[in-house]
Amino acid sequence: MKVYEKIVPRARIGFIIPSSNRMVEPQAMRFLPKDIAPHFNRIGMTNRHKAPLEQLIPRIVEAAELLADSRCDVIVLQCTGTSMSGGVEAEKKVMAEMRRATGVPAISAASSLTAAFTALGAKKLVFTSENEQADHDKKKAYLLEAGYDLIADRAVGLKSSDEYCSMPPQLWYDTALELRRPDADAYFLSCANIRATDVIEDIERIVDRPVITSNQAAFWHAMRTIGLKDAPAGLGRLVAI
Repeated sequence: MKVYEKIVPRARIGFIIPSSNRMVEPQAMRFLPKDIAPHFNRIGMTNRHKAPLEQLIPRIVEAAELLADSRCDVIVLQCTGTSMSGGVEAEKKVMAEMRRATGVPAISAASSLTAAFTALGAKKLVFTSENEQADHDKKKAYLLEAGYDLIADRAVGLKSSDEYCSMPPQLWYDTALELRRPDADAYFLSCANIRATDVIEDIERIVDRPVITSNQAAFWHAMRTIGLKDAPAGLGRLVAI
């Protein structure tokens, strides 16, 4: 009887993303190593689906349970605004509920970012978000609660998910350089639905500081959470850690 060798990826990473997101999937396929399989589950949590984080927990947990069916090794709630929206303790509660329901390690965009800043020893941040001012201020409140010093920040003021994902990488490059501060520990370009990942290393060459984006941090943190030490090309200084 002929014996066939099974085809099994080295790891599976599950992503819960907003129904409006168009960047996590192509960026995961581009940057994650080819033998790491990304899996995706979309739920309503932004735009017309937006609700307080506490109310979104049942939706998030159900999505995590479905990803666990595909044997994901780690599950990521990959929406920066949603994961930051209730503050630090609320984000921890959501991650605990995901782990309890699935038995699988759970992380979020927010916890990935704080893990990245910790790994880099970064406390003084230059912070840019895609948002208009009110939503920018909610992310700012999370970062301040988490203990970061925001030495410069800017709300770019985009009005919708359609604008977030369609603005060119040059916007994020130009904004980072306009906010350049010699005392910064790191530059944070927020949102999982933007093209800032394309210019991480270009910005780093100019500012000589680590540049952190929501998707880059999530890919790195997901891999490190399950013990993988890969350093995908194009993702800057963070992935060397």
